[in-house]
Amino acid sequence: MAFDFKLDPFVNLLDQIQEAQASGVKEPTAMSLATSTITGLPNVRAVLFKGLLREGLSFYTNFDSPKAQDLSANPVAAALFFWAPLARQIRVSGRVEKLTRAESEAYFASRARLSQLGAWASAQSQEIPNFEFLEQQVQKFEQKFAGQVIPCPTNWGGFHLLPSKFEFWFGREGRLHERHVYERTQAASPWARKLLSP
Repeated sequence: MAFDFKLDPFVNLLDQIQEAQASGVKEPTAMSLATSTITGLPNVRAVLFKGLLREGLSFYTNFDSPKAQDLSANPVAAALFFWAPLARQIRVSGRVEKLTRAESEAYFASRARLSQLGAWASAQSQEIPNFEFLEQQVQKFEQKFAGQVIPCPTNWGGFHLLPSKFEFWFGREGRLHERHVYERTQAASPWARKLLSP
């Protein structure tokens, strides 16, 4: 799909993800999510973008995880979609808020059962003695919830990144790349658009 700088950046984001999917890019919804501690120590990891909710890029995690702890202490983040086969990337930055409990529970209900069990079994990022321990935890919760709908754990749910800036980057020959930027100071403000030198 052609990029149209006059379009809303959310429309362009979804169009570019759809094009990456159609092009056979592996994990086209994977985005590198950068957070930082209250003292400014940066952390980055890949998460899966799970769609736009209330003009925010949604993703889900254990609320006891380092990323959730970072976001609780310093609720801003940056995300990067990078599709090497297309020579294309999208950078997004802004503040981050938790999704509502209803939104988190609705998404949790859509997950595969094993993924639901994993959310209960894993104390995310905590040290474990071996992988068998994790498997045993999964079996424990499989037995606990046998024949039942698995509820969403209270320490698991979603966030959304509310963008104040988008940058759409298109690789070109001779490193004459296209860089299209949208910025705004408030959610209700119109987007200011500019083109950057590569």
